[in-house]
Amino acid sequence: MTADGGRAGRAEVDLLGPLEGEPSVSAVAQRLIQVIASGALERGSRLPPERQLAERLGVGRSTVREALAVLDVLGIVTTRHGSGTYVRSTSSSLLSNVIDWGLILDQPRTLDLVELRQDLEAASARHAAERAAAADLEALAACLERMRASVRDPAAFAEADVEFHLLTATAGRNSVIVELLSSVRSLLQVWVARAVAEEADLSGTLREHELVYDAIAIRDPEGAAEAMAAHMASASSRLRRSLRHRH
Repeated sequence: MTADGGRAGRAEVDLLGPLEGEPSVSAVAQRLIQVIASGALERGSRLPPERQLAERLGVGRSTVREALAVLDVLGIVTTRHGSGTYVRSTSSSLLSNVIDWGLILDQPRTLDLVELRQDLEAASARHAAERAAAADLEALAACLERMRASVRDPAAFAEADVEFHLLTATAGRNSVIVELLSSVRSLLQVWVARAVAEEADLSGTLREHELVYDAIAIRDPEGAAEAMAAHMASASSRLRRSLRHRH
């Protein structure tokens, strides 16, 4: 689309119409992926405003906003503050992946990712207890301090939470687990952030991380895996509740 919403934009909007059934974030995201993958938009093209997309699809603006956030996480679009949302991936690259993305965006597939993440995180903590260097422990401790300082700031807490898990995976010195967890977290990022934001009291979540750190610091692999498994069970429960409310 041109900067002033020219011909390419009109062609794209013509491909959009009201969604059938109960509208959801997943349904909107999949429709937008289909539109972009059809070739109606080139890399760098700007999408119509949220209001216009909401009207064409017959959904609320908040649903469109969350769907665009999902596409941003997947690397399909990028949002520029004060300017709009633009296509990041080309149609050719989308065509080879759109089916997989569509499956991932469905709730059953998302829940499978949540389950996979639980197993990977426990393995990550076990390896970290076995292999973490002194610098890794210092970085984890500093991350915990940031979490303690932000228990009343969900956005800052969520950022430190993500870093804690990344540091734990890195400390485990298993490159495959690091890469898998990075991919899974990217796909779940939107939902994880919302689950944290919806939590009224983050002190319990903080304590769960402290227990993981304590076990890693004393080189207790099984204790670290158990503490992480307990934390992930709690976190996954919150995430599932958030998903039920959003889909």
